[in-house]
Formats: sequence, structure tokens, C-alpha cells
Amino acid sequence: MPLSQDYFALFGLPVDFSVPRQALDASYRELQQRHHPDRAAAGSDSEVRLAVQQAAAINQAYATLKSPLLRAHYLLELAGVDANQESHITRDGMFLMEQIELRERMEEIADHPQPFDELEALRSAAEVKFVECEERFVVDYANGDHQRAVDAVAKLQFFSKLLDQLDELEQDLEEL
Repeated sequence: MPLSQDYFALFGLPVDFSVPRQALDASYRELQQRHHPDRAAAGSDSEVRLAVQQAAAINQAYATLKSPLLRAHYLLELAGVDANQESHITRDGMFLMEQIELRERMEEIADHPQPFDELEALRSAAEVKFVECEERFVVDYANGDHQRAVDAVAKLQFFSKLLDQLDELEQDLEEL
């Protein structure tokens, strides 16, 4: 298995945002079995080191293709576009206002009379927005509009982080 092979080719999948999860999982299990470091345990140090590197590359590729956000980043990377710009801020004023409103709602959940209901309502809204951003990315990427695709990834990043923070908040509320 060449370590330089692109992740989609590694798993025998077409280069596309839409990844069939069952096919990805099946290919991952097969690659893990075939390239597991234990199979090289009796080999030389360089063979063991190569097997560990291959297993790590397989794990990284799988994690990337499994995550919509990481997959979008990777697709842009394959197209020669840097979507990891730390200074990238979306120019969408409406989106920025929406971010502020969602953050304020999140901060007020603990004081809400029905915090778990409010948390679920906010999570549901964030999930809908996440899917909308995925759809926007697919269209922009397919049209070769990489700048707009980068904007969609920035928005995906925001909603992904918000969903993670809502999970943490839920755990905190359960502990009270």
C-alpha cells in the first residue's frame, strides 16, 4: 500500500463528498486486517516501522473520510485549495449575526426553565444548518467555486464546534 495514495483511492471510493459509509467501513476493516502491525511483528525493525506507518495512514484516511468536515477540507486540499486558513472569516454578515444569536442561546440554556428541551431545540437547529452547509459545499465544490466552498467549510466548522459544545453542555447539565 503506497502511503502517498489519496484517501479515496486507498478505500476504493470515488472522489466525492458523498461517501457510502458501509463501503468505507468494510474497506477500512479489510485494510486494517491486511496491514495490522502485528502481522509484521516477527519482521525487521524497518518492516515493523512501515507496518505501523501504514496502520496510522489507514486510520488517518478513515477518520478524514468519515467526518463530513474533514472530508470537505480534504477535497479542497486535493483541489489545491487551503481551507485551513486560520484568518479565514466568512464575509457573510447574516451568518455572523446568526453565530452570535446561537452562542447567546447556548449561554442561556442553563438558566432556561426547561434546559434540556432548549438544548435539544438548539441542537436540532444546528444540525439543520450543518446539513445546509454540507449541501452548499457540495454545490460549490462541484461547480469549481472553491472560494465559496471554503466559505461553506468555515460555516461547517462553526456548526461542528457548536454541536460539540452542546454535547459538552448536556453532560454538564446532567451532572447538576
